[in-house]
This record gives sequence, structure tokens and C-alpha cells, in this order.
Amino acid sequence: MRMAYGDLIGGISGDMFVAALLDLGLSLEVLNRELRKIPTLKFELNVAKKTVHSIAATHFQVKPPSNEAPRSWKQIRQLLETSELAQEVKETSVKIFHRLAETEGKIHDVPTEEVHFHEVGATDSIVDIVAAAVGFHELKIDAVHFSKVPLGRGLTRSGHGPLPVPGPATLELLKGIPVQWTALEGETVTPTGAAIMSVLGTSFGEQPSMIVEKIGYGAGQKEWPDRPNLFRLVLGASIGWRQEEMLVIETNIDDMNPQFFEHVMDRLFEAGARDVFFSPIQMKKNRPAVLVRVIAEPRDRDRLARILFEETTTIGLRYHSVGRIILNRTEATIKTRFGDVKVKIFQEPGGEKRISPEYDDLKRIAIKKKIPLNVLRDEIVKSFKD
Repeated sequence: MRMAYGDLIGGISGDMFVAALLDLGLSLEVLNRELRKIPTLKFELNVAKKTVHSIAATHFQVKPPSNEAPRSWKQIRQLLETSELAQEVKETSVKIFHRLAETEGKIHDVPTEEVHFHEVGATDSIVDIVAAAVGFHELKIDAVHFSKVPLGRGLTRSGHGPLPVPGPATLELLKGIPVQWTALEGETVTPTGAAIMSVLGTSFGEQPSMIVEKIGYGAGQKEWPDRPNLFRLVLGASIGWRQEEMLVIETNIDDMNPQFFEHVMDRLFEAGARDVFFSPIQMKKNRPAVLVRVIAEPRDRDRLARILFEETTTIGLRYHSVGRIILNRTEATIKTRFGDVKVKIFQEPGGEKRISPEYDDLKRIAIKKKIPLNVLRDEIVKSFKD
């Protein structure tokens, strides 16, 4: 599994992310060729080497036409969807812009489809986002893990007038992602950089276990007094598992109809919970109760908390961060003599692979073919060939 670790030494912006990809080996010729597939977009690319605190890095800058009119989310989506870009690049670019549109709409109380971008609707931001998607797929990166995010303070200018740092859009995009507040005066993370992270990021905080192959440095525009303004992207291979930063949300309930717990579990899973389980406990005055525990991605905390407050009798929740290590896995559909079966394919630390067939598919086939479920499962697992 090919993975990357994004180290926000001085922060991140769209151009810093692209610069790091170029420093890693993304071909400028390939990037230019792919970007020219976007219709009507006019720009020039400037790529140069820059030394930051004695570290050689790449500096990337887009020169757009002057006096551009703001673009709407609808216009940008149409621009991307009608382009000749590869389908996976289109999908990634649209996801990033959709995150930005949702965020802008929430901040300004405007429906997503009616959002008009100012800075992030300009040609340079479109190029940065599409270039990030091109580089992600060209370098065949399967997962990107990011460090904690350093945030500055102060004020910055925008199309809406002076805004606090971090900007409202940036902070909204960073919900659920661990941040570090610094004394730096200025914007360390742009909305474009935050959107790229929020869509491409697999985990945030801890450095992943990996075999380092290449390192790329992207240089920022500003200079910070106490650190180099660099974004470092480390490319490598997984060592058989990956690390994730997760959140545990839990509560004790002793006054709820037990029939309702199934509905609570269903809603939590639908909202993105990775796991939900209930444990019998004894509370004060020896009352029997249920410990409800939810494992989720940090970004889903508020959505899951709302469900727990709406659907249970709890009046308070506990939550804490946990790290977890999981084997690399992919999902696939394999052909068997019984028909198609969905499976999860796990890679063991030694490189061997094993499968786990989906229970619903096994149950369907077992009933239809009148075969014991355990016999069916064993045959499918034994017949699997990598």
C-alpha cells in the first residue's frame, strides 16, 4: 500500500501541497498537460527551487488572468465535469470543491448550490485543487495521513472584507481535525489547503508506521520567525498496518426502554460510526444500566452526539481520543461456484492476504442453496487465491 504523510511544519495551502507533490517527483509536463484539459481556463505555471532555512524546497505559483469575476459552485462543477480530465481526478476535484461550497454556504447562510466563491473560485485555486488531485492519482497514493495543524492568529483580507485568522471557512473545514494554536501572526492554513486535507486525509495527528521512500518539500509565500514555512510530504509504503486517530463517545443509561437500543445503533451506523456496542453495567444504588460506546472519526463527533441526545435519555456524554492500528484492507467482489460474493481482503504484516466474506452475501446464498453457512464460508475462504 502506497501512503504519504503530510507534515505541516509551517502550515498548508493549495500551492504548498502541489509544490510538495512536484518535489516528490510529479512531472511538471504531465501536470501541465492534464490541467490544459480544463476548458476555457487560462493560466501560467511558475515552478522554481527555493531555499527555506537552508532546506531546498519547491515553490509553485499560478498566474491567472487579471480582473476575474467570481465563479459559482455550479459554474466550477460544470467546468470540471465537462473537462477531459480522468474520471478519478474529476471526482476528487469535485469532492474538494463541494466541501468548500458546503462550508461557504453554512457560514453565509446560503444554499450550497447558490454559493459564489471569491478567492477559492479564482483560476489559481481551481488549478491548485485539480493539480492536487492529479498528483494524488499520478503518484498512486492510496492514503494520506496528516500531522496536527498549526494555526496562526490576527486578521486577513478577503473578498468579504477583513476576517479573523484562522478564517471562518478554514476553521469550519478543520472540524474534527486536531489543531495546535500558535503565536504566529498570519494565516498558516488557507481554505484550499484545509479542503484538500479534509477530503484526502485518512487520519490526523500521529505519524503513520511506514517505510520512507521519498520526501518532498513545498515552500509557502510568507516567512515565519520561529519555523520554516514548509509543507513536507513523505512518500512510502505501509509496513502491513496503518494507524488512525479515533474518538470514543460513551454514556451510561439506566432509564430507557431497551427495545429502543436497536434503533439507536442503526442511526449511529448510518451517520458514520465505525462501531457501536452496548455493555451491561451496575450504576449507583446498584441500578442495572447499559454502557453505550461509539467509536468514530473525530470529524463525526457532533453529528453522532446529536443522535445520542435525540434518541436516548442521556443528558451527558464522555469522549476521548484513542489511537488504533488496523491491517490494510480492500473490498472486492469475487466469483465463486455459488455466485458473486463481496469480501474484505486483509494484508497480514508478513505480506500474506486473507479474506472475510460479507455475512449478508453468505446468508443469502446459504438460504438459496440450502448449504450450512459455516460450510459455505470455509469453502470460499479456502478457495481464495491472491
